[in-house]
Amino acid sequence: MAKGFVMLAVSFLVAAVRYFRRLHLYSGHKLKWWIGYLQRKFKRNLSVEAEVDLLSYCAREWKGETPRTKLMRKAYEELFWRHHIKCVRQVKRDNYDALRSVLFQIFSQGISFPSWMKEKDIVKLPEKLLFSQGCNWIQQYSFGPEKYTGSNVFGKLRKCVELLKTQWTEFNGIRDYHKRGSMCNTLFSDAILEYKLYEALKFIMLYQVTEVYEQMKTKKVIPSLFRLLFSRETSSDPLSFMMNHLNSIGDTCGLEQIDMFILGYSLEVKIKVFRLFKFNSRDFEVCYPEEPLRDWPEISLLTENDCHYHIPVF
Repeated sequence: MAKGFVMLAVSFLVAAVRYFRRLHLYSGHKLKWWIGYLQRKFKRNLSVEAEVDLLSYCAREWKGETPRTKLMRKAYEELFWRHHIKCVRQVKRDNYDALRSVLFQIFSQGISFPSWMKEKDIVKLPEKLLFSQGCNWIQQYSFGPEKYTGSNVFGKLRKCVELLKTQWTEFNGIRDYHKRGSMCNTLFSDAILEYKLYEALKFIMLYQVTEVYEQMKTKKVIPSLFRLLFSRETSSDPLSFMMNHLNSIGDTCGLEQIDMFILGYSLEVKIKVFRLFKFNSRDFEVCYPEEPLRDWPEISLLTENDCHYHIPVF
């Protein structure tokens, strides 16, 4: 009887161990699934990533011994040692990334409105172009991949510009750098709001092009960059600029160099760009516009190909 009792107890114990082992494996599997689900559910899809060490980023991205790889490594070393850039923030690669890189720094640094925006209600600019300057062609404006929105264009533009004004005012009013950074992380993880802001920037550029074009028609002196813009067949006036260049931004292409000039002029910021593929040439470091006013704030970008941009951190 004692032997039978022991055998029964051992069998029961073995069965219990097997049961709890299976339960443990099942619970671990479910727990791992839920953790993964919650991470995917609540992970912020940041379009501007956190800072990473500049040279570590370079070593990861540029391996091998090809001439281009060696050039890029030397360019990154130049940024680190001579320009004292220690980190880089990677920016989502799409056709808005130049606008994203510029706006992120304007908001994160708390840069104030351009002087001309302080004198005008920018929310009313879409209607001003239509009713005061007779720009009926603005109904052909495209919102990135959207090709045509007809009569609804003014309402959409007004909402975009209003969002830009609201967000810019809010960021400019915050003095705490870390709080602005936290708010940027929230804003630049919301794709819908982001794209509205970028379309607002595109419209601001168009508005400035139209204003300068009207000045040129009255024989006023205009900045040299606009003379270059209007000398091209594809951008001889605001309509052709919009149809042949601006409408494609965010859809099939990003900003060209002359667009960077217009962006810097419109926002009254000096955009310094380190063009790494131009290392050891006079075009390695360029500014948009080339001759900004002395009191304009400065922001910096880096690019490996003039197509995609990242944010250097000093």
